[in-house]
Amino acid sequence: MASDLFSDAAQERLNRRAPLADRLRPTNLDDVVGQAHLVGPGRPLRRLIEADRLSSVVLWGPPGTGKTSLARLVARLTSKEFNELSAVSASVKDVRELIAQAGAALGERDVGTILFLDEVHRFNKAQQDALLPSVESGLLVLIGATTENPYFEVNAPLLSRSTLFRLEPLDEEALVSLLKRGLEAEGMAADTAAIELLADRATGDGRHALTSLEVAAALATGRGSEQINVSDAEAALGTKAILYGRDEHYDVISAFIKSIRGSDADAGLYWLARMLDAGEDARFIARRLVILASEDIGMADPMSLLIADAAARAVEFVGLPEARLNLAHAVVHLATASKSNRVTVGLERAGADARAAGTGLVPMHLRDAHYKGAADLGHGDGYEYPHDDPAGWVAQQYRPTEVEGNTYYDPSVHGFEAEVAERMAKHNDGLHDDPLDGGGKQ
Repeated sequence: MASDLFSDAAQERLNRRAPLADRLRPTNLDDVVGQAHLVGPGRPLRRLIEADRLSSVVLWGPPGTGKTSLARLVARLTSKEFNELSAVSASVKDVRELIAQAGAALGERDVGTILFLDEVHRFNKAQQDALLPSVESGLLVLIGATTENPYFEVNAPLLSRSTLFRLEPLDEEALVSLLKRGLEAEGMAADTAAIELLADRATGDGRHALTSLEVAAALATGRGSEQINVSDAEAALGTKAILYGRDEHYDVISAFIKSIRGSDADAGLYWLARMLDAGEDARFIARRLVILASEDIGMADPMSLLIADAAARAVEFVGLPEARLNLAHAVVHLATASKSNRVTVGLERAGADARAAGTGLVPMHLRDAHYKGAADLGHGDGYEYPHDDPAGWVAQQYRPTEVEGNTYYDPSVHGFEAEVAERMAKHNDGLHDDPLDGGGKQ
């Protein structure tokens, strides 16, 4: 009995010292803020929790959106055994021991088991595979929580046996509501501007909002006030790590490429800074710029490929942080360059013909005539050497007969490509001046 009293007292003191975000965890579904699409009246997750009919689920969302809080609510409301493991520290042995305990609970007391696995994306394939048979049989009901896109990080068989619920970042209304609860818990008041600043800088993260509020409250108390002002909020905020998980990796690089393709240099620089500040691999950024230079600019500005390649070389030769400037140089040039995707389209058209039915025979006059006996086969007969013509260009067949009349590269009127279009038009008209290029004798 004395031991129980001691444990209760220790727990009470621990609760008083717990961070504000932990002290304000919801105790019922109505206390959950910002996820009405999941736990609002009549919504799917709420109905499953209230009926204690929850099957395996994966809760996916940014930090501070309530994944752990929802799992703890399930623990309060379920009649099943509730166990919690962290994927950071748990081993395959821990999983197997839990499976054995779940089997015993079901066999001896007819009680099911729920496993809450925080940061499930940290579990490797072997650990996830160890869970799979028990989840598949229903011996374990898995609640997995992850900030990373589960389609990238969770084994497909495990994910297919779970229902995916996506939690959204908390909107401003939800954050303000949460901050007001925090003020009540702290016995403090706050200026409206201070609350708005804390909500705005939290960027949808409820835990970050409450942590900042707790610091701001301590600062206000330290100067003998029970009213948090804007200066307290500003001092409490400090800096916050940029949100940039694997999912954001793909979203941000997509925005980056589309901004440059759309000729918005400022947007390109913003996404570049966002990626570099988040620790993105500079070589990955450089590779994408090299691809973009041909895919979206091409012959409209042939120098773009050289500049992108130079930036990629600078990343290897100079390294970060100095190579940030080289990447920025490339971004500005590529964003402001004339744009054309005609090289890309031309290759796609040519590829379709190359894969289509047909012999694709090399015309006889283009075949290699260097080796002994080739001339006897007629190789090279009729080939006209362009440099022998005063214009440096002659009209002759260069493709298999079945695709000879097809157009693949159709230059645009943008940038340097307009000049290319003019040259090609002269060739197509059979004129022998201002040649596009030459050839080499085979």
